[in-house]
Amino acid sequence: MNLWRKTTQMQKTLKLILGDQLNINHTWFQTVDDSVTYVLMEIRSETDYVTHHIQKIAGFFAAMQNFAKELQSKNHHVIYFKLNDANNLQAFDKNIQQLIEKDGFTNFEYQLPDEYRLDELLKSFCKTLSITNSVSDSEHFMSSRKELGDFFEGKKTFLMESFYHMMRKKHGVLMQGDKPLTGKWNYDGDNRKKLPAAHKPTPPLVFNNDVSAIVVEIQKTNIKTIGNLDAKNFVWPINRTQSLELLEFFATECLSLFGSYQDAMTPNEWSLYHARLSFSMNCKLISPSEVINRVIQEWENRPDEIEYNQLEGFVRQIIGWREYMRGIYWNKMPDYASMNYFEHENKLPDWFWTGKTKMNCLKDAINQSLNFAYAHHIQRLMITGNFALLAGIHPDEVDAWYLGIYIDAIEWVEITNTRGMSQFADGGIVGTKPYVSSASYIDKMSHYCGSCYYKKAVKIGDKACPFNSLYWNFYDKNEDKLGKNPRIGMMYNVWHKMQPEAKAELLQQADYYLKNINSL
Repeated sequence: MNLWRKTTQMQKTLKLILGDQLNINHTWFQTVDDSVTYVLMEIRSETDYVTHHIQKIAGFFAAMQNFAKELQSKNHHVIYFKLNDANNLQAFDKNIQQLIEKDGFTNFEYQLPDEYRLDELLKSFCKTLSITNSVSDSEHFMSSRKELGDFFEGKKTFLMESFYHMMRKKHGVLMQGDKPLTGKWNYDGDNRKKLPAAHKPTPPLVFNNDVSAIVVEIQKTNIKTIGNLDAKNFVWPINRTQSLELLEFFATECLSLFGSYQDAMTPNEWSLYHARLSFSMNCKLISPSEVINRVIQEWENRPDEIEYNQLEGFVRQIIGWREYMRGIYWNKMPDYASMNYFEHENKLPDWFWTGKTKMNCLKDAINQSLNFAYAHHIQRLMITGNFALLAGIHPDEVDAWYLGIYIDAIEWVEITNTRGMSQFADGGIVGTKPYVSSASYIDKMSHYCGSCYYKKAVKIGDKACPFNSLYWNFYDKNEDKLGKNPRIGMMYNVWHKMQPEAKAELLQQADYYLKNINSL
């Protein structure tokens, strides 16, 4: 009798795949096992924790649906909860519990989530289960969660550059023995060119994905979204094939000018020479190592056409910044999410949600974000982020906006870039100084200022560019926290040498703008 029981008590495993774990090359999928069922879910707990861009929700759901179909085509068993399914309880734990009870699963497995919130949820949930459970690595990143913390053990500052060197050595990327190829690690100084006025950038590769059925389902609910969408022509890649196509386009058409113009900005050019692979990578449709390998291969094939600085600038973003930010996230969460070094309390201006402002640079960056769910790193850092920091906006407000509006924003990469790099709310864990500027930097790197309502060189009066007075107001208000920072001592020297009347006028102008921020 016991023998009979053993053979009929079939082992059944339920494996959870999150919306940002769409990695077909994962070990899980290498063999087909009839005792294993995979589950993916479109659920309200993920659409509602922040107000997302409509393209972000549609993009994730489209990629998930495609991935589920791909698994099924390879004969894997898949359960897929659509947003409005009658049996969808709208939370990971509730849906999993329901499946275990209904289908008699004897084992539950998941991959390490990249969000602290989900990591905690699934850990807690597993403690309540009466069946066996386990967790696997997502097999995507080039460093482990703990690696950065271990590397900087006992150090006060976590310099990205030293982490980047370690990663290059560890993975043998652009190395000659233990020395960097060309003898130099970093070519950042060569990558700060303004786009020439007559230069016409390569038109971006876009896709024409039809996501209208998904949008109908979203509209049936009361999910609050922001932004615009052409549902018949969704421009983002939603599967691995399209993601590889975009990588190919970047390598062959954009890489040769990527480095030079990676910090450049110009109106109505939303893509320039950027790869726009972050959504594909953050969903794990493609991996950082294959992205790096492909661009290195292109440089090796065309060394006369692609200067080394273009390549190094891109590799640093992937193997340096991306891995570094994730390492910081897992080292500093959950405390990181509440850091507010400058004790900023202001609300985001209303026009961050509409793009209706007289400032050209912000109007362009915000409208582009609303139209494409995308802005490149300098638009995020030196336009929207710069303004939010100068205006003393609460980091929670800034976080929620960035996390919601960008298609590639998942907390592990968003919060470290926003609260850390952009807002300096972590007091200098990620960056060595606040990234703020007056109008002169924006003019140096863009074509916004010439046709703006405000005048870049004017500091006082109706047409004075708000960045100018807010810049000095920020330094004045935070001298106790920044005065000893060696990287910005020069700015304080300039401020201290100004006449008292000039300083008072600038502070008065800033105060007026802050009180009337919604009408800027």
